[in-house]
Amino acid sequence: MFLSVVIPTYNRRAILEKALTALEQQRLGAPIEAYEVVVVDDGSTDDTPAWLRQEAGRFPHVRLVEQDHGGPAEGRNRGVAHARGDVIVFIDSDLVVNDGFLLAHAEALVGYWERHGHRRCFTYGAVINTSNFDDPRSEPHKLSDLSWAYFATGNVAIDRALLEQAGLFDTGFRLYGWEDLELGERLRQLGVELVRCPAAAGYHWHPALRLEQLPDLVRIEQERARMGLVFYRKHPTLRVRFIIQFTWLHRLLWELLTLGGLVNERTLRPLLAWLIRRGQPGLAMELLRLPLNRLGVRALYREAKAAGLR
Repeated sequence: MFLSVVIPTYNRRAILEKALTALEQQRLGAPIEAYEVVVVDDGSTDDTPAWLRQEAGRFPHVRLVEQDHGGPAEGRNRGVAHARGDVIVFIDSDLVVNDGFLLAHAEALVGYWERHGHRRCFTYGAVINTSNFDDPRSEPHKLSDLSWAYFATGNVAIDRALLEQAGLFDTGFRLYGWEDLELGERLRQLGVELVRCPAAAGYHWHPALRLEQLPDLVRIEQERARMGLVFYRKHPTLRVRFIIQFTWLHRLLWELLTLGGLVNERTLRPLLAWLIRRGQPGLAMELLRLPLNRLGVRALYREAKAAGLR
């Protein structure tokens, strides 16, 4: 088995260094014959390509591909086009994996293929969220790390031919969100099975919440709403409505939990600041998710109304 790890990246040089270092430290064995890491730089402005060329000796498995800023869907597709492997592994550039990561994915895939006599599956590794930059892999597993997503490209491995049969990523998703889950809907229609692979653990680093991030977080929710509508137009099903929160239940839920909008990013600001000062940025972020979800759902309904959808 030849594994190609495809990583789109945009202005993530500091954490990308940790991600690539972890991929150079993999424990290998059967069924892995070889692997490569295809880094697709999406027009970074932090000198990521120049740094990778300068540090090429540290990362012998890495091949650099460059593109103008076009988003992660275009980056992943370009990475697959340049990949040489028969199995594609997708991770994000802020994911630092354990040393048995590739071997766990490979063994789980081969185990399924041999048991079922076909390759219609993908493996889904564990993703542990952390804000510990110095030692991200020291983060313990938490209940909040559980995900019920079907195909989230933060940590998956799939047979290349099967991926190409499904049609790769839709580059119409140029803003934040949903391009991986949309591909997941097409994989589901092909009868592809999710195989959980917790031994392939990745530690997803993101900076601890700061109040300066609030405008950017609001922008992301608005982008997710626009891309959510793109997702629903391609797959106008009740399942997708629930995935993107385009139901009256979600609308009612977030209105109730935010007291009709009285609890919002502005009124929460003093409490968020206090929690951050007390060393609880994670709790502050969980609290902030209440108004952010309301903002996202309301934005989605506005977009749908403007487009003549219900």
